[in-house]
Amino acid sequence: MIEAGLRERKKVRTRELIAETARTLFAERGFEAVTVAEIAREADVSQQTVFNYFPTKEDLVFWRLEAFEADLLGAIRDRPEGEPVIAAFGRFVRRPRGLLAERDAAARERLAGITRTIAESPALLARERETLARYTASLATLIAEEQGAGPADIVPTVAANALMGVHHALVAQARAGVVAGTPQAALAGQLVEGADRALALLERGLSDYAVKGAGGS
Repeated sequence: MIEAGLRERKKVRTRELIAETARTLFAERGFEAVTVAEIAREADVSQQTVFNYFPTKEDLVFWRLEAFEADLLGAIRDRPEGEPVIAAFGRFVRRPRGLLAERDAAARERLAGITRTIAESPALLARERETLARYTASLATLIAEEQGAGPADIVPTVAANALMGVHHALVAQARAGVVAGTPQAALAGQLVEGADRALALLERGLSDYAVKGAGGS
């Protein structure tokens, strides 16, 4: 048991070493300019070891998102009886997580580096869209199962896309704020305000939004 625990901790350290090495190189030179061979050499491991932990190069950036889908679905699935899905989703997206939740200067620097790496890479932006689509499909499936919806019912898919659209917009807002150098506390406040406004729009529906000639609201 002790030996197994040591092996597991060694795997975690190796995984984090490879990912941190990749993050540093990507931040310095950009995602496309860095090869897996260079990452392996800098981390003092073989290329095969890199691929054992990260099946694709994109995984080196998005590996911490592995738990996001499970956390999201868990937040929806475990909400109290009688609570609408938008309330549980709202709690979930309002809660800071990852590097955005950390306050030290090193975390801010890592967040800025990762953000710029993603924003400047077509490959990473494409992977992000694919990941978002998978999360949306999983959420739609969960909602459909809860509601007993049949395969021809598009409402769960519409609801999931609307909710995940809020998440996607908040990610874009956070990314723009990080790149612009917005102070972390101010950015956190902007994200909460944005989430509140977007979720309020979903709660009341679109019937009175963007009425032509009515001006902003």
